[in-house]
Amino acid sequence: MRPKFIAILVLAILVVIIIAQNSHSVSFQFLFWDWRISLLLLVVLMLAVGFVLGLFAGGRAGRHE
Repeated sequence: MRPKFIAILVLAILVVIIIAQNSHSVSFQFLFWDWRISLLLLVVLMLAVGFVLGLFAGGRAGRHE
């Protein structure tokens, strides 16, 4: 297997472990809003946001316009 694939697999396993151990409810504050949300859901949402931002940043870095 390629080293990049192994690194991604290890990171994915670590993320699953972290998510599984943090399923309790937390208070999430943004500006003047305050929500009670599952930490599991919050972590997944933040990972998704980071993934999308990484795709945009990576897509822009490859272009020479």
